[in-house]
Amino acid sequence: MNTPSQRYAALDVLRGMTVAGMILVNNPGSWSKIFAPLRHASWHGCTPTDLVFPFFLFIVGAALSFSFAKYGDGLDAKSFIKLIKRSALIFLTGLLLNAYPFYPTSPDTALSFAENYMNYLGNIRIMGVLQRIALCYLVGGALALWLKKPGKIALGMGVLMILHTAILVIYGGVEPFSLEGNISGAIDVAVLGESHVYHGFGKAFDPEGLLGVLSGAATVLLGYTIGGIIRKSSNKSDAVAKLYTLGLLLLGAGVVMSIFIPINKPLWTPSYVFYAGGWSIVMLALFIYFIDIKGKDKIFFPFRAMGLNPLFAFVMAGVLAKTLGRVIKWTEVIVTDDLTIKESTISASSWIYRNCCVELLGHNEFGSLMYALMYVALFLLMAIWLYRKNIIIKL
Repeated sequence: MNTPSQRYAALDVLRGMTVAGMILVNNPGSWSKIFAPLRHASWHGCTPTDLVFPFFLFIVGAALSFSFAKYGDGLDAKSFIKLIKRSALIFLTGLLLNAYPFYPTSPDTALSFAENYMNYLGNIRIMGVLQRIALCYLVGGALALWLKKPGKIALGMGVLMILHTAILVIYGGVEPFSLEGNISGAIDVAVLGESHVYHGFGKAFDPEGLLGVLSGAATVLLGYTIGGIIRKSSNKSDAVAKLYTLGLLLLGAGVVMSIFIPINKPLWTPSYVFYAGGWSIVMLALFIYFIDIKGKDKIFFPFRAMGLNPLFAFVMAGVLAKTLGRVIKWTEVIVTDDLTIKESTISASSWIYRNCCVELLGHNEFGSLMYALMYVALFLLMAIWLYRKNIIIKL
């Protein structure tokens, strides 16, 4: 029987690939030039990009099953304090990342520095990817350790998703799963304030908002359950067989459920939990087969290295993106064909994209993807360096 101390390399690889995927889709050369699979669904539906975040939450849950085995899979003061401390650290890191570079980079010249700074602080987004991870880690982890048994954990998943759906349906509009009719955005505005909520959908609605933590925690619980299965399986081949079966069943359940409740990432609907969870399990089974059973781990080494420092890599990628896009910028003087002289502000990221990627491949989806791949490669190299130095930075 596998002991709790055994580590599945597949977990590290899949976690690393997931973080690399998040960095890839968050950093195109041009947001107007992106291949369809690298875009999020406009609202309902699921693209490969929409699977990246739930994959990570799933792996968070699976890893919890291994790391908390030393507590006897039970919730006590020591394990709960560990959950609280790590959740607080991750949440605070996400908030600081949102606030970076901690000053307005495009100030209103009609206002004083103090006025600009207060406006800047008053519009910092509170939620985000790391904040969602922190809250789901806390809720999902605490429930998993409290409920202990797989049957009770499955029941806990069901209760979370039913509660989430009930709130959406009861307090939402005529179309409770629509952008206009859902209650999730209103909850975030009421609790956090409209100026601190994401507005990328054309209104105050945060895809990493508070209500979605309920079903997001269910994704963590699913990962925890699967982690327990592979940890306690008599051998890895048995684990793979069980995972394939469960993964396909969940995929089917998600598709059937979508007839009644749409698959929707921004709302993190139950059908999305099942559908994305099914894919997560199938992919984990595939990776365990090739990496832990067949030993095909060398080609995945860069991702395994990133999987050992996943949140640090994600944070540093966010910091560098903001630095290149908002902090490092300068004014260029452009002479047009009619000899008109114009001044234009250009950021370091735009300059790199224009002079490297556009020059080679053009201002199109291929050039934009080239920039994103270069960006991912940079952080894979960083992860490999940290691995070689035996440095693990835990968040």
